[in-house]
Amino acid sequence: MELSDIQRKKIAVIGGGLVGSLNACFLAKRNFQVDVYEAREDLRVAKFARGRSINLALSYRGRQALHAIGLEDQIVAQGIPMRARMIHSLSGKKSAVPYGTKSQYILSISRENLNKELLTAVEKYPNAKVHFGHRLLKCNPEEGRITVLGSDKVPKDATYDLIVGCDGAYSTVRTHLMKKPRFDYSQQYIPHGYMELTIPPKNGDYAMEPNYLHIWPRNTFMMIALPNMNKSFTCTLFMPFEEFEKLLSSSDVLNFFQKYFPDSIPLIGEQALVQDFFLLPAQPMISVKCSSFHIKSHCVLMGDAAHAIVPFFGQGMNAGFEDCLVFDELMDKFNNDLSVCLPEYSRLRIPDDHAISDLSMYNYIEMRAHVNSRWFIFQKTMERFLHAIMPSTFIPLYTMVAFSRIRYHEAVLRWHWQKKVINKGLFFFGTLIAIGSTYLLMCSMSLRPLHYVRRPWDWLTYFQKTTCFPANSMESLKEIPSVISR
Repeated sequence: MELSDIQRKKIAVIGGGLVGSLNACFLAKRNFQVDVYEAREDLRVAKFARGRSINLALSYRGRQALHAIGLEDQIVAQGIPMRARMIHSLSGKKSAVPYGTKSQYILSISRENLNKELLTAVEKYPNAKVHFGHRLLKCNPEEGRITVLGSDKVPKDATYDLIVGCDGAYSTVRTHLMKKPRFDYSQQYIPHGYMELTIPPKNGDYAMEPNYLHIWPRNTFMMIALPNMNKSFTCTLFMPFEEFEKLLSSSDVLNFFQKYFPDSIPLIGEQALVQDFFLLPAQPMISVKCSSFHIKSHCVLMGDAAHAIVPFFGQGMNAGFEDCLVFDELMDKFNNDLSVCLPEYSRLRIPDDHAISDLSMYNYIEMRAHVNSRWFIFQKTMERFLHAIMPSTFIPLYTMVAFSRIRYHEAVLRWHWQKKVINKGLFFFGTLIAIGSTYLLMCSMSLRPLHYVRRPWDWLTYFQKTTCFPANSMESLKEIPSVISR
């Protein structure tokens, strides 16, 4: 495909969030004419900035996508490494559970700052433009036509070679795709909501150890805390809505935290805790799956628009960034041929994005309950040991997901296989230990281990002698007491 053909192609990216702005960078880098339509105003303008920073965990997949557009070093410099989980027990005891090796870590990143950096990066391309305050009204994905409404309240029609839906979990683009035949869609609201709190700096420094993801697991609910560059921590309380609804007054909140998170109260502060708790209601969490991710060669979904997932594996943003990276790799492979790239993108990403969605559901159970178990700690220790001695054969699930680009669905299959191997190995060694323990117990008895087995043989030998030599029968009878007592 000639360069002039590429330049004539026009692409509309719907949504200027993290995935939308990153994808716009990839496409603009390929010399497409890119228009980004964002319904909100520019968050880089001070009066539109958010009051509280939401933190995200940036892992290897996301970093690889940022590296491909030359932003990795810039973004990593704004993040804080988290090398392990720090588990806070009810008694206040803390214990660290490493994510992987000493060199492996995830980064705590401010969502707002990352979005600002990506929007600025988009605008550096002369062939890309971001239209803030423009809401998508209509979309004809099969023909590449859209209708947007700007600040002037006048609907405008435009036609593009490709429409990229990056407009989040409640995607307008996906809504139009759902009207098409053979488009599968499902969504699930989990019964748990989330609420954000803040641990401020203490004496100008972090109030807790900064290089950890702090977790307060309480079986049916939990709280986590991620460090910020300003020495504070962003806390998130995940809990069933029915539990949130029981906390109606300041005393209810303080009593609840005193019961389940007593060590967090002096860190947050009683007044700030109550104020933040009632600032906003608990927010819902939704999981979205759909198939396919594209319509013909004119429309494709990426990020939450294609696969909104719950946040418990820290892979929502990373999976969305990998969508952009995979699509870019396919554009390289198929020489920018959209008619080939879009079907191949759906074929590759659907099983992976569905797999990480399921893993995220599972990891919530692990984070809020399993980390309290000694068996869980033992398993993690064993996984790290096996990975150390067989690095290419045995790879822990978290390592595959967070520190590699092994496809998500392949990581799940490998994880199940490894669990079977470990369980069989534990059963085998457990059996050996049981047999060995039984033998040692018998050896420790006063009687010899085979004493009771030999006694019947002695009886048989005696009767054989008496039968063969009847002349000596009377003498043999005298030997009976000594035979029996052996």
